[in-house]
Amino acid sequence: MLVELGHIFLAAAFAVSLLAAFLPALGFWRKDRLLMQTAVPLTYITFTLLLFSFLVVIYAHVVSDFSVLNVVENSHSEKPMLYKITGVWGNHEGSMLLWVLSLTFFSALMAFFSQYLPTDFKTLILICQSWITSAFLLFILFVSNPFLRMNPPALQGNDLNPLLQDIALAIHPPLLYLGYVGFSLCFSFAIAALIMGHIDRIWARWVRPWLLLSWCFLTLGIMVGSYWAYYELGWGGYWFWDPVENVSFMPWLSGTALLHSTLVLEKRGILTSWTLFLALLTFSLSLMGTFLVRSGLLISVHSFAVDPARGRAILALLFFFTGAAFLLFALRSPLLKTENFFQPISREGFIVLNNLLLTTITATVLIGTLYPYFIEMLTEQKISVGAAFFNLTCGPLMLLLLFLIPFGSMMAWKRGDFPAVFERLWFVLISVGIICIIFYATSVRDILAVLGIGLSAFVFLGSLADLWGKSGYGKKAFSVRVKRFLGLPWSVFGAAIAHMGLSVTLFGIICVANFGQERILTMNIGEWVTIADKTLHFDTVDSRFGSNYSAMEFYFKIYKNKKIVGHITASKRFYSSQNTSTTEVGLQNYGLSQLYIVPGHFDNRGLVVHIWWKPYIICIWLGAFMMAMGGCFSLLGYWFRTGAYKRVLLSLNFGRRH
Repeated sequence: MLVELGHIFLAAAFAVSLLAAFLPALGFWRKDRLLMQTAVPLTYITFTLLLFSFLVVIYAHVVSDFSVLNVVENSHSEKPMLYKITGVWGNHEGSMLLWVLSLTFFSALMAFFSQYLPTDFKTLILICQSWITSAFLLFILFVSNPFLRMNPPALQGNDLNPLLQDIALAIHPPLLYLGYVGFSLCFSFAIAALIMGHIDRIWARWVRPWLLLSWCFLTLGIMVGSYWAYYELGWGGYWFWDPVENVSFMPWLSGTALLHSTLVLEKRGILTSWTLFLALLTFSLSLMGTFLVRSGLLISVHSFAVDPARGRAILALLFFFTGAAFLLFALRSPLLKTENFFQPISREGFIVLNNLLLTTITATVLIGTLYPYFIEMLTEQKISVGAAFFNLTCGPLMLLLLFLIPFGSMMAWKRGDFPAVFERLWFVLISVGIICIIFYATSVRDILAVLGIGLSAFVFLGSLADLWGKSGYGKKAFSVRVKRFLGLPWSVFGAAIAHMGLSVTLFGIICVANFGQERILTMNIGEWVTIADKTLHFDTVDSRFGSNYSAMEFYFKIYKNKKIVGHITASKRFYSSQNTSTTEVGLQNYGLSQLYIVPGHFDNRGLVVHIWWKPYIICIWLGAFMMAMGGCFSLLGYWFRTGAYKRVLLSLNFGRRH
């Protein structure tokens, strides 16, 4: 009965979202404020109904209700409780429901924080959100329903793919979806501006916090997904330019460009049409990613095996929303009053260059991802575009982008001054030169690796110098500068932290690529192997039983200078429910570096082991985390600057004087 109730909640959410799409639109057309004001409560109701529906799906998985087809196909009675819950979004139907729930969550948040928006503008945003919600709820109800029954009920479930039974998969999809659908608000803000025929600095100020929030979620989602692939798939890498990785990376790239262009619009009132275009493009790329992952085109551990009808339905939604949006943009953007003049040598000039590089990288990744499928459709020949293509084409553009960061950050608005920027950067340039000389003289003989480390140091130190310069460098007493430094806006710290995060990620990539070591060999119990400055001893083998698997575990001791400095356990697991074996890698951290062991075939001749030494590899994910935290700092800066927190406290009946 509870499952039927969840199904009713889902159908009711569709009906209410459809009402939220039409009723306020009628009010907007008739200039009836009463009808327009229905958009907010209808948005709340839609979110609440979907939340209840989603909780019912979780309950069905938790209690192993094998009368529900979705539970039978993706769960098992012996599966750990955590993975019963996370298995809800480890399949197509459940993940689509989470996708739409995340969409309505952002809509409800916007409705809650929209008191300061004009009624007609707020109404248009919520109408657009409701149209997207209605379309995808219709798709779920008729093509991807998680509440379908089995008659008679199954005795046992098929279980979830063992690779997805991992703690990182508990948080990776929700973070990714919050990033994807958060960009829908930027999309809806752009649609509202085009319909109203007006966009200005205030619009940028309205949309920027939602953009920052979405960008932070997507950054964290990509970071967690990369780390999961690194330790769960056992291939020793962190980014393979897999098509499903690419479809999450493209919205991140265009979203990053949008972050910078909205800053120009807010400060200078220019780049209006370009900013609207990026807002439409970013969510369109998110929709395209949703289509590609669920269409069956992509062969990846990340993708969902679905029937062609689902792929065609999502493709129709993709064409409808993106086609309608860009048609509206083509018709309405020429009517927007805008001033696009700017000096090339200025902060806005550097941000324009930043946008050109980011969109070029986005286009390159898009072409490299889709080209093989177009060729296959036209010629029936299968080709592949591998990591070498993306590294060769995107790598130089990314390095140029990083090199420009300190210059752009220090440039003044309207008219920059290169001599003044170099005056502030001279200490940084000297420091970078010293760092490069030290690395080259002591350990690194590869000139390209040295230059890469120098670039990383240049961005990191340049960001610090920019912060110090904004506190009155060279003009005030030291104590005054420290006080002003600590009093800088949160958004200034946020930008610097995000840029430093990029440099930390670059440093990790360079170190792993140039200084990492790798060994493949067969070891017997009691044997030794040396890699980097560590010596591994194959200690013993043991068996262990988990709740839904059996495992053979291999134990290693790690020595340095004849002293034990760590232990590593790697294993081979067997899941009887799916008759599948998986490999669990062994990891041991040493500061920001890792020792990484992958066990292979084991018999009476010994164990085949693949061992990597990964120097400073954790910097890759630490840098991504710093980027997300930088976005959070900027978001908090907006929160305090605009007094949004006071409105929240008042709406919750706190902070009032009685």
